[in-house]
Amino acid sequence: MNDILPEESGTWRLVEEIVRDVIEAYGYREIRLPILERTEVFARAIGEVTDIVEKEMYSFKDRNDESLTMRPEGTAGMVRAGITNGLFHNQRQKLWTVGPMFRYEKPQKGRYRQFHQFDVEAMGYEGPDIDAELIILCARLWERLGLGRLSLEINTLGTPDCRAKYRAELVHYFSGVKNQLDEDSIRRLEKNPLRILDSKNPDMRELIAAAPVMIEHIDAEATAHFDGLKSLLDAADVPYTVNPRLVRGLDYYNLTVFEWITDALGSQGAVCAGGRYDGLVEKLGGRATPAIGWAMGVERLVGLYEACGGIPGLQDVDIYIVAVGDGALALGFAAAENLRDQIPGLKVELNLGGGSFKSQLKRADKSGAAYAVILGEDEIARNEAGLKPLRSAAEQENVALDALAGTVKARLEH
Repeated sequence: MNDILPEESGTWRLVEEIVRDVIEAYGYREIRLPILERTEVFARAIGEVTDIVEKEMYSFKDRNDESLTMRPEGTAGMVRAGITNGLFHNQRQKLWTVGPMFRYEKPQKGRYRQFHQFDVEAMGYEGPDIDAELIILCARLWERLGLGRLSLEINTLGTPDCRAKYRAELVHYFSGVKNQLDEDSIRRLEKNPLRILDSKNPDMRELIAAAPVMIEHIDAEATAHFDGLKSLLDAADVPYTVNPRLVRGLDYYNLTVFEWITDALGSQGAVCAGGRYDGLVEKLGGRATPAIGWAMGVERLVGLYEACGGIPGLQDVDIYIVAVGDGALALGFAAAENLRDQIPGLKVELNLGGGSFKSQLKRADKSGAAYAVILGEDEIARNEAGLKPLRSAAEQENVALDALAGTVKARLEH
């Protein structure tokens, strides 16, 4: 687990606000989900023979001896919420959420056991057009954030019928080289052979490279869907690479899968990834509902933003009020509240805890404020405030208190 310190949180907020703006510009609405779900929600959705369920979930028994899990991802909880609240009955939904997720895995740069994700999901849409929209939305987001060094990989996992045939091909192939498989792959061979393709063991690379390829076994329906997606991406000038080994690490995917990857963050290459999960709503107890979505790690997105030279989010206050002498503090409170009333969104910090004029000016400078408003005995006697620029060599000016808000606004907009 890690702390996001005040020096970092401004950039996080800036990046998160841009992501929200872009997502909502495409008509997606926010849903807020609980951190805890029944363990079966994730075990059934993600698949019991996956690293997440087998090794990484934080699960425990509550006082009623019911198994609960801290969410390791967002899609299963969103589907559960949709079923529970009747969101999918004769409806189509475009939803998004953001928040902390939890996985017990080896911490490394950009990856922690508590991490944060944006999840964007569309339910009730069958065609490749929604697949294309979700990918194009990402491309627009990279543009808004000024990100480079990103590339798109896509693949298709086919329909359930062709996936079953492909599964049989994989079992046949890997059974023939069973003596060369690692322990995890042997365990997955009968239950979920596609997970072998997702192995991170470097000793398995050659075996996996020689395995049958899914894209060579897809049926006409899956081919048409994938061709439709590619033509829409071509029309939108979104470049991509077809990666036939891209399978994603969760059991619920079918048809389209995709990843946006970067070489700017070391081994943590995937920034955003997702795909179709047309059978998941029905699997969790709802009516059959086509669906697709993606997840984006905020830690990695912020890391990429910084690696690409993104401007840090502003933490600083706009105005720091220096109040020295009898009656200055009370007047300072009144001036601060008036500035906040007259200029919505203005960040105003009032010096608290006393201090000499010199020490208060040091605090004002350290705060990052653009201007100090100075309320001393001389200023108060004249019913004025001093307005001192802190980020330029311009001279301090004296401003009538009743004109302070208007003058501050004009100076900040200049």
